[in-house]
Amino acid sequence: MFHSNLTRVRTVSGLAGLAIVALALSGCAAAAPAADTTADTATGELTTVTVGVLAIAPSVAMQYGIDEGIFEKHGLDVQLQTGQGGAAMLPAVYAGSMDFAIGNPLSVMVAVDKGLEMQIVTGYSNSKAEGDDINGVVVRTDSGIDSFADLEDQTVSVNAVSTQGDLTIKESAEIDGADPSLINFNEMPFPDMEAQLAAGNTDAIWLPEPFLSKALASSDFKLIGYPNQQALPGLPTMVTFTSAKYATANADTLAKFREAVDETLAAAEANPDDVRATLPAFMGMDAGVAENMKMETFNGDVPADVLADLGDLMQKYEIVTKAPNVSAMIAS
Repeated sequence: MFHSNLTRVRTVSGLAGLAIVALALSGCAAAAPAADTTADTATGELTTVTVGVLAIAPSVAMQYGIDEGIFEKHGLDVQLQTGQGGAAMLPAVYAGSMDFAIGNPLSVMVAVDKGLEMQIVTGYSNSKAEGDDINGVVVRTDSGIDSFADLEDQTVSVNAVSTQGDLTIKESAEIDGADPSLINFNEMPFPDMEAQLAAGNTDAIWLPEPFLSKALASSDFKLIGYPNQQALPGLPTMVTFTSAKYATANADTLAKFREAVDETLAAAEANPDDVRATLPAFMGMDAGVAENMKMETFNGDVPADVLADLGDLMQKYEIVTKAPNVSAMIAS
């Protein structure tokens, strides 16, 4: 298990997060977004923005952009805040305690479906459309499970249900000719999955990197497939987002943020070794693990077509009541 030690990051307390969630779900009006603030530096005034991130490896691209001075070049002083999960960061952004956040697009679509006015600002990271992907389903070598179709009547562990993990596994099983309603899903933290699979307490586990490579290094386990590639090749794993209210009130800052994120992600994709070198300090990760870790594809473009397909699957498996209007969710 990796101990998160994010640099230049302020942690959102659990109580504060719960209060924000309660505010959003109660139907109360969200607090007005804080006005842009500036800080005097040797290079002039910078607009300070808070950006929520998860304590996972792809978030390191933001720290890389900060360290490389890309955000400062665009007039921004980015302060990172760790969120306790995408679902917690959404109401925080909606209520104005975060200006932007980075999380999976499915959570953003669910929030919009529930009435939170959120907007996607940029793309961020995508799974691999071909080759070795960054998450996969792993089983015991002697399990007799060889494909997604074999997951019928089996227990599959994901970190959270009604998210991209179980959604893509269901669709992959159906593509293979199985009945996805016969798969039993349960929730389990990623660091616990390998031991629970070995003990026979679950039949299959959905793992992202670096947990995926670690599990597959053992002859006791095998990969049955990459559900993202089968269900939605190139599926975005994360996007940047903000509230519609903030986007309207801070158009200049939004434009600067979009430009800076685009440049940061292009640089991160072009310099993967430099990004990996940032991981040990950013996450408290072993340098050897960081050096060999597979990374998502970083790209600031919003893949609207793939997101629309994701929305259709969300409706198919009843995660949302209707397919989201992706075009309307992208900040102009």
